[in-house]
Amino acid sequence: MTLKQTIRFAPAHDGVRLAYALSGNGPPLVKVGNWLTHLEFDLQSPVWGYLVEALSREHRLLRYDQRGTGLSDREVVNWDFEDQVRDLETVIDAAGFDRFALLCISQGTPVGITYAARHPDRVTHLVLHGGYARGRRRRSTDPADLEEADMMTKLMALGWGRNDPAWRQFFTSQFIPRGTSVQHDGLNELQRVSTSPANAVSMLRAFEQSDVTPLLSEVRCPTLVLHATHDLRVPFEESRRIAGGIPQARFVPLDSANHLMVADDPAWPRWQAEVADFLGTRSGEGDSRFGGLTPRERELVELLAQGRDNAQIAAVLGLSDKTVRNHISSIFHKLQVENRGQAIVLARTAGFGTDTSGSWRPAP
Repeated sequence: MTLKQTIRFAPAHDGVRLAYALSGNGPPLVKVGNWLTHLEFDLQSPVWGYLVEALSREHRLLRYDQRGTGLSDREVVNWDFEDQVRDLETVIDAAGFDRFALLCISQGTPVGITYAARHPDRVTHLVLHGGYARGRRRRSTDPADLEEADMMTKLMALGWGRNDPAWRQFFTSQFIPRGTSVQHDGLNELQRVSTSPANAVSMLRAFEQSDVTPLLSEVRCPTLVLHATHDLRVPFEESRRIAGGIPQARFVPLDSANHLMVADDPAWPRWQAEVADFLGTRSGEGDSRFGGLTPRERELVELLAQGRDNAQIAAVLGLSDKTVRNHISSIFHKLQVENRGQAIVLARTAGFGTDTSGSWRPAP
């Protein structure tokens, strides 16, 4: 993969150094940390690499490794759920993002819901995939379920640090049961390199006790909820509960057994289409003229609406002045306007120009 990213570090409230990465160009998108990632390893991973590349093609993407994992500090004392929410706040502020869409996968969902409820002025769109509002020990009091949860943490503590991938295969089979052998090997290796057995256990226990159900009704941004119908890791019912609790949330069942989408999953094209359509509704919703713009032209329209001149646009997008002029001429034609002023008014009416954070920067 040739994707370029810039990795930086930000200190959390308790001093833990959090690693975060920026890649791509376009409207800002924040991917909430989830189980499990490694910013550098992920680019070559058959589990995460395709997703990072796809999202970076259309967005200025911010990702980070949760405390105790990946390139973030491994020596961690505090594992409370609230620490995870504060870590998200930290990396967003460090990256200089002001208003953005939030993508939450699996374990990242309760963290993202909490952030969106607390910061309604900053989150434009919320995408939730394979998530839950209630941790495992909060959504079930069945002794068999609790015994299984205890067994899983014991399996982590005993076997995750060993070279034998069989100890980690149980979790891999739950996350991507229909994955290929290459994808299974990739996720097994990711579990090994991304964190220590002790940290994996501490993190799992913290999230098992989380419950953000009371915050669902406080989420005010447009929300898209997706979940595989045969998910073995997180019950399908949990996303139904989320979609029912967030006002006007849209729910999309995916015909799959994979908890995590993988590139050759038959449901992956639909996932891409649903998410792209949802995130695209902020710019040009209700005006068919914007539907004819290419992704690059949408980037230019966003910068035009921010009041940037041609030289500034060229610098941000890494284009020549002539290329910018050609794009703008095409945009004027498609939007049926005669000049820059008309284009700016039309774009701002359609929702462009809201990202004034400076997060639109040239790709590293």
